[in-house]
This record gives sequence, structure tokens and C-alpha cells, in this order.
Amino acid sequence: MNKHQRDSLSDCLSRVFGRVDDEFIEAAIPRLAWIELAGGETLFHEGDAESGAYFVISGRLRASVQEEGRPRVIGEIARGETVGEMAVLSGEPRSATVTAIRDTVLAHITSESFEALMHDHPQLAIQMARMTISRLRRDTRRVEARRPATMCMLAVTDGVDLEAIGQRLADQLGRWGRTARESSSTIDARFGRGAAEAGPGQSEFQHRVAMWFEELEFGNDIVLLVADPGDSEWTRRCIRHADELLLLARADAPVATNPFEREYLTGARARNGARQTLILLHDRETAQPSGTVEWLDRRPVDAHLHVRPDVPGDIARLARIFSGNTIGLVLGGGGARGFAHLGVYRALQEAGIAIDYVGGTSIGGVMALYISFGIPAQTVIDKARRAFARNPTGRINPLPLISLMGGRRLKATIDGALLDAVGPHADLADCWLTPYCVATNFSRSREVVIRRGPVSRALRASVSIPVALPPVPWEGDLLVDGGLVNNFPTDVMVQMGAQKIIGVDLARDRTPRYEHDEVPGWWTLMRDRFRPRDRRHHQLPGLGMMLMGSTLLHSESRRKQARSAVDLYFNPDLRRIGLLDWKAFDRIVEIGYLHAREVLSRMSTEELAPYSDVP
Repeated sequence: MNKHQRDSLSDCLSRVFGRVDDEFIEAAIPRLAWIELAGGETLFHEGDAESGAYFVISGRLRASVQEEGRPRVIGEIARGETVGEMAVLSGEPRSATVTAIRDTVLAHITSESFEALMHDHPQLAIQMARMTISRLRRDTRRVEARRPATMCMLAVTDGVDLEAIGQRLADQLGRWGRTARESSSTIDARFGRGAAEAGPGQSEFQHRVAMWFEELEFGNDIVLLVADPGDSEWTRRCIRHADELLLLARADAPVATNPFEREYLTGARARNGARQTLILLHDRETAQPSGTVEWLDRRPVDAHLHVRPDVPGDIARLARIFSGNTIGLVLGGGGARGFAHLGVYRALQEAGIAIDYVGGTSIGGVMALYISFGIPAQTVIDKARRAFARNPTGRINPLPLISLMGGRRLKATIDGALLDAVGPHADLADCWLTPYCVATNFSRSREVVIRRGPVSRALRASVSIPVALPPVPWEGDLLVDGGLVNNFPTDVMVQMGAQKIIGVDLARDRTPRYEHDEVPGWWTLMRDRFRPRDRRHHQLPGLGMMLMGSTLLHSESRRKQARSAVDLYFNPDLRRIGLLDWKAFDRIVEIGYLHAREVLSRMSTEELAPYSDVP
């Protein structure tokens, strides 16, 4: 056991027993059995009988549980973490299936050896009990996900300059931690010609390269492995050792998978269970991505990103995402008040604040999609002003069978907005920044997070207030306004792994008091409406506000929890703006802009640094 492996073992033992000394480690080592798993191999299955605990010395594992007949990933286990010790203590069957994402080395201790250690070192019993109680208070079925330590860059089309892009990405990753970049050329330069291609029959080269890989992982926060352009021993080694695979493709290349992908990255013969991200490469002049769905339908990737390699900001975005420093922007719902999101966005852009992921609910989803197209803030404001020049909710149905208002004007508004920005056939997958919007599945009574699909229908689904607007058909179901279930969807951004979350919340903490014993009659209220707003006797919400406010009741109960996830919080005062006050566009945008500038002005340079779009 070398020093690095010993350090990993010490970290693992400390997670179970508390702080341990060298004497305890020396006592534990003879009781351990060493296990090597190849990427894709299963350590144990959910429901298996307890068979001891495992310590991850190197590599990475994934834990999943069965839900409705399908596996759901609950987390990943990285170097220095433990697996299965809770089952040893409880004697219960395994609560999850654990599989190796990549080549992994584990130290195994049986239940009997575990108990013997406790018997020989009784002073650790109290420490272990405290740590066990602390862990049981948390969700013991959820394993915390960690950022990838080792990434492999693969070209899946011709025309990809892996070396150049790898160098640019490594330079940007260096902002977030110690970063090493290795390719077959650097390995050959270090160990001699042919070292990178050393196969099983060349044990000396293989051993030296394997030891170097271990040194890299223990000595750096991030290791970037640049594969060869085609199939080679070095490329296969990179795949076996990667926590995450970055599949680079020219966006203008044929979308078909190549033989190498089919052999090593898909199906039952895949050599690695690592997360796969498709990175579509565009020319600097590309205005907007298109045709992304065709790529995604042919590859079982976990995520995708659009990048212009010659644009420094795009490479910086990649570095933030893959170093675990993603910045997410979440926009809440609130009718016409949502124009304030554009004012906040303008202030963020002027302050040099980066955005990698963006999502929202209802009008927040509409504004999030605008932002995801990568258009400058002032351009977005101008386009939105034109799109919402007409009241999108102004036409009342003469015979309201499904909704009070017709959906044609809303559809025309959203279609017009998209046509003006990116074209009428855009898909959510065709965005520079990773977007999402939240809707409510009326048919199945549950929340829906939409990440793919026609932008026009997705946005109409997210804003279609029940009763007020017709529902939107979607994959055999009917979708309505996402504000019913999640009006400020920061939890979705948390699940996406954003490290810093910027939130724009349109709700206010103050609740008005209504000093009435009874609601006045129709004639009294009608006469009161003709008085100036500040001289009215009955400050009661109108029908439109009642309808929209009703959709937010459940979401309001989740607001405190949603707000707790936000790192940079904006809450512009829009109490004097009606939920359907579409004509107040410029006033609402200005309120959002001035509020955001005020919030940002109170932050120091050090506080703003984690959000900066430049090193």
C-alpha cells in the first residue's frame, strides 16, 4: 500500500470511526481484502444480504434504487468514502445497488473483522455511535454526489481538435483547482515512445503509466485525459479511468454514431458506466443551435452542451460546469410582473455575472428561455416588448367551455416572440445555456420539469393558468401552469448540481389586511372601480388576480424552502403592479433593474467573485 492509498483508507476509516491514529490503521490493514472492479461491474444489489463494508481507495461508484421497475440514481461514491457500513451496523439487507462507474479499487472488511476491530479498540465506540446517529438523522439512502475528479475527452466526429480544446479547457479549469492534462503525446514524452499504447503484454510500461495515473489523481483536483482521435489502447485506458466522458462532436457533422461509440460507449458492452455529456461544437458565427434532438435521440447521453470553442466565455462555462462551480438562475412566476426578470438580467449582465443554467415557472419560464438563447440583455428586452405589445390574456371566450380566455392570443404572442428571437421551430435542447421550465401535469396530478420539446408548447404549458387559459396537450396528457405546484423552482436547480443559485422571486412577504365583515355587492364594487386607485374604499383583488393568486397557493407554502436554496436573492417590490398589467412593461423592467443594481451595489468584490464570468 502506497502513501496515497493509505491516505484514502485513513479518510474512509475516519468516516466510520471518527478520527483515527496510525495504530488503528495498522491494526485494520491485515483485516482488509483488496477488490478491483472494472467499469460497469456491480459490487452488490439492492436486497442482498449484508456482507461487510467497503472503502473506496480509488475510482468511483454509483448507487441506485428500483422505483416503479426502473433504477433511479441516488448518488455517487468517490475516493475516500465508504459503502455498506450502515448495513453492517444494522444487519439489514443492502438498501441500494452499487455499481462501478470506472475502474475502482476497494478495501473490504467483513462483519466479523469489523466487530473484532471494535472489540480491540473500545475507545472508538462512542465516536462511531455519534457519527452513526448524525448520519441516521440525514437521508441514509442518498449518497452525496461529487464532482468528477477525472474526465475523458473523446471525439465522436471528424474535425474536432481535441488537443487545442483540451488545453483551453484545462487552462480555465485551473481557476477552480489543481488541474492536470494528459494525452498520449505527453505520456510518450514522459515515459518513452510507445508508453501510451502499452498493452497487457508490456507490463513495465503498463505499471509505470498506472502508477502515474494514481499520482495524477491524488495530486490534483481535476485530471483531464485527452483521448486519441480514434480507437487506441490509450483511448481505451482513458475511458476505463474516467468519472465522466465528454463526447465532442462537430454540430455540422453527420449525426450517426460511429463504430467506436457503439463498441465502447453504448449498450451492454460499454466499457464504462460514467456519466456522458455530449458537447456540440459550433463556429463562432453560429447564431443559434438547431437539430439537437437528432443527436440526442441516437446517443444515451446524460446531458448535452453547446459550445463555440473560439469563444472564451463558452470554454469558461464548460470549466464551471465540470469543476462543480455551475451558476444557475431561477425565475419565479407572477404574471406581468415577470418582466422584472429582464431588468434583473440586465443588471447581472452589466455586473459581469455569469449564468450557466436557467429555469423558471410560468412567466419565469418564458423569460428563462429568452435568456437561454444567449441574447444580450437589452436585445432581449426589446424583443419581449414587441412580443407582449398586445395583452396575451385579453380575449374572453363568449362560451367558456374549457377556459375563460382563448389560447390563440397567448399562442400568437409566444410564437411571435420565438420567431423574432430564434425561429418558430426551436426546441429546448437548442439553447446556448441549459434551460428548463416547470408545468403541472393535470392528467396525473404532478409536477413536470420540461427540458426537451418544442419551445412554444412548453412555454404555453408552463403559463396556462387553469380555468383562465386552456390546457396544453403534451405526450398524451394535459399540462397547465407550473405555479400550481412549484412557482419558484430552486429545487430543480439544486438537483441539476448548481453550486451557486441566483433567484428572482416575485412574491412578497407582506400580506394585506382586508377590513371587511362581508365582501361588498357587485354594484358597490363596480362603482368603486371608477375611483382612482388610491381613493378606493374597497381594496380587494379583482377576478384576474383571484384566479392567478389561487394557482400560487400550494407553491407559496413551499416558498420558504425554495428561498433557502438561493445564494444571491432578488425580490423586487412589485406590489403596485397587477398580475395582468401587461401594458406596464417598461415600468416593470425598470423596477427589476433598479432593485438588482441596489442589491449588487451592497456586495463586495470578494462576494461577487464566485459569480464572475471572467477569471
